[in-house]
Amino acid sequence: MKILITGGAGFIGGALCRYYLNDTGHQVVNLDALTYAANPQINEEFSANPRYSFVQADLREPEALGQIFRDQQPDGVINLAAESHVDRSIDGPADFIQTNIVGTFNLLQAARAYYETLSDREKFKFLHVSTDEVYGSLAEEGFFREETPYQPNSPYSASKAASDHLVRAWHHTYALPTIISNCSNNYGPAQFPEKLIPLMILNALEGRSLPVYGDGLNVRDWLYVDDHARALALVFEKGRAGEKYNIGGHNEVKNIEVVETICRLLDELKPRPADGGYASLITYVKDRPGHDRRYAIDASKIERELGWRPRETFESGLKSTVEWYLANETWWRDLKQTAAQRLGTAGK
Repeated sequence: MKILITGGAGFIGGALCRYYLNDTGHQVVNLDALTYAANPQINEEFSANPRYSFVQADLREPEALGQIFRDQQPDGVINLAAESHVDRSIDGPADFIQTNIVGTFNLLQAARAYYETLSDREKFKFLHVSTDEVYGSLAEEGFFREETPYQPNSPYSASKAASDHLVRAWHHTYALPTIISNCSNNYGPAQFPEKLIPLMILNALEGRSLPVYGDGLNVRDWLYVDDHARALALVFEKGRAGEKYNIGGHNEVKNIEVVETICRLLDELKPRPADGGYASLITYVKDRPGHDRRYAIDASKIERELGWRPRETFESGLKSTVEWYLANETWWRDLKQTAAQRLGTAGK
């Protein structure tokens, strides 16, 4: 099987490419625009694999997308290409509208035109990867379920909600076999350092402040990226067209507890030579506009129907992540020198 993965030079997309190439016999076509958050180094380990190919293209270019489908003849699509940082969406929402909404529309149209040329349509699927942020904010109790109404509160989550609706409509109107997945916060090695966990690790290692929004009590469910990659492959293979699947890590943690745990791990693995422990660097900053209070995923559907469960606990996954950044200083220092980042904010 040949799978077209959009956004495969990104954090989650790179992990998914790696899973397919290392753990299956499938072919992978990686379509990526190589924007600021892309990191082609993610793909270097398998760039010479004969089952892997890379195409640089932008979802905002419909003619290019149509040509890629005609040239590559994929058996399915997994769409991970997106602008994804909430702070950036607040400062500049236009890119999020163009990539996440218009880009998804262009991809759906290209996939639909290609799908209608196939003589054997049974195995073709279009998996759209989305976020739990489309559901809005939870109180202290309850979980996001597949039937939870959408209430996006940021330009980012609104753009992803709109793209979800387009994907659903293309299934019901045009019979394109689409599936939607909504995941919780991803983390793991090689994540772009504008997101919360890598931002805190790298700031701490450089002796910079660790900015925590508001009171730090906002809750997120954390999903290790390799667990997410396995889930996506399973949904693509066995998920039912027209369905949604929530993917969560069963790891609800307050933001301040995430930062404090990172500090404790660094105190153990690379103690500061002076000035006390890393926790002394924690500072509280003005809260982000429209900051959702709590996210929590009910992942019982994917567990019940497809047999998936996360392998990593938050503790084991976070320790592996911290160890990776300690062992790969050249990687993140080079990235910080070449990428336009928002290192002064507290990430997603």
